[in-house]
Order: sequence, then C-alpha cells, then structure tokens
Amino acid sequence: MYLKKLGFWITTIVVLLVFVLPLLWIYLTSFKQNADVYDLNFSRLFFFSPTLEGYDHLFFATTFFREILNTSIASFFSTVLVMCISLPAAYSFARFNTGYGHLLFITISARMFPAAIAAIPYFFVVKAMGLLDSVFTLTMFFMWFNTSFAVFLLFGFFREIPEEIEHAALVDGYGRVAILWKVIFPLIKPGASITAMFCLLFSWNEFFYSLLFTRAKATTLTVGLSKFWGASEIYWNAMSACLSLSILPTLVAGWFIQRYIIRGLTFGAVKG
Repeated sequence: MYLKKLGFWITTIVVLLVFVLPLLWIYLTSFKQNADVYDLNFSRLFFFSPTLEGYDHLFFATTFFREILNTSIASFFSTVLVMCISLPAAYSFARFNTGYGHLLFITISARMFPAAIAAIPYFFVVKAMGLLDSVFTLTMFFMWFNTSFAVFLLFGFFREIPEEIEHAALVDGYGRVAILWKVIFPLIKPGASITAMFCLLFSWNEFFYSLLFTRAKATTLTVGLSKFWGASEIYWNAMSACLSLSILPTLVAGWFIQRYIIRGLTFGAVKG
C-alpha cells in the first residue's frame, strides 16, 4: 500500500519536473545577463542578480509588439473561421453522411500530408496574387490546415449525441439550423472548446508557413525568435523573454478553460 503511494508520488514529481523545469529555466533566463547564462556554476541557475536587460532589448530593439499583434490576429480570426465552417460541416457528415464518407476522407486527408509537400506551389500562387507578407494570407492558411482537424474532431463529438434528441426537437417544430445551435451545440460545448483550443494553439505555434509567406510586416512570434542570434552572440535573455511572453497567453487560456478541456477529452468515453 505504502509502496504504491510512494511510487505514485515519485512518478508525479518526475512528470512535474519534466514539464515545469523547462518553463522555470526560460523565465529565470529572461531575468539574467548573458554572462550569467553562460556561467557553468550550478548555483547560478537560481542565484543571480536579476536584470530587465532581456526585456529592454526585446521591447526596444525588436519588432516584438508587431509580431505578437500579427500572431494574435491570424490565430484568433483563423480559429473563428475554422469553427464557423467545421461545426456545420461535421454535423452534416455525422447526421446525413454527406458524400458517403468520401468527402469526409478528402477533408481529413488535407491534414495528413507534410506541409512541405505543397509549400512551393502555394508560394508561387501567393506570390502571383501579390499576397506575400500579409496577415490575411496567414489567416487563410491557418484556417485551411486546421479545418480538416476540427472537422475530424467534431465529427466524433456529434456522433456521440443520440439522434432521438433531434427527433424530439423536430416534433416540437424546430428546424435543422435551430436544432444545431439551440439543442446540439450546448451538448457538445466541451468538445467545441477543446477543438477551438487546439486550433488556436496550432496557429499560435505555426512556424513553417509563417516563415515562408512573411518578410517584415506580417512576421509572427515564432519567426521573430530567429532574430536573437547574430554573427558573434546569442541574446539568450532576450530570446527567453520573448518565449516567456509568447507562451503566457496559451497558458492563461488553458487555465481558464481547463474544465472544458477535461470534459472534451473524456466526452463520450462513458455511456449510461
């Protein structure tokens, strides 16, 4: 009995250290001078003279504010568009078998191939349309790649809702649109929340297409992180400051909707 409890707590502590230590290292490094970062003395990991040098460099020597604004706009609006498209699409696939399964497979397959495969054709199309270095272009690409994932995830949630509920609503005079928004959507709200959260995270952390389609005006946080090393020096403190502020919104968002995340991940796992 005691061995099981001891094993549980040891495992818990190890898991926490694996996940928490990198975050702790990032936040501590953001308040260090570069000389302290290179100090191999283990005690310097926690005991040092804190400074705002990294944040000063980040705020006044880089385009951090423009990058976080671009990232926020592209991530937020792409997620809204994804949910507006995916909810009715997944409902149609789940209830009416639209396309007899073939259309659903084609939709999901857009997420299966590596992003690099279509990079060159996409680049030439975007360049020909004059849409390089545009937040609008990033928003559309984020929406395109996240829609297939959202449809696949929401399809499973819709399948867990008994059709008898909709039949009862039809008898009461509800139309299909009213049933979707007034009856079904409240039931899958946890699933919709976790889907939106994943899409937001995917967009926020996307690097490949952000690097490919941006130059200066529309650069995102992930691209901006590559600006902290030069020919002779790496600005570890400024880079850590950028990282600490970049991950903060997703940590806060995850904290506030954690109850929906837990319910969404376990949705349909137990049937009465």
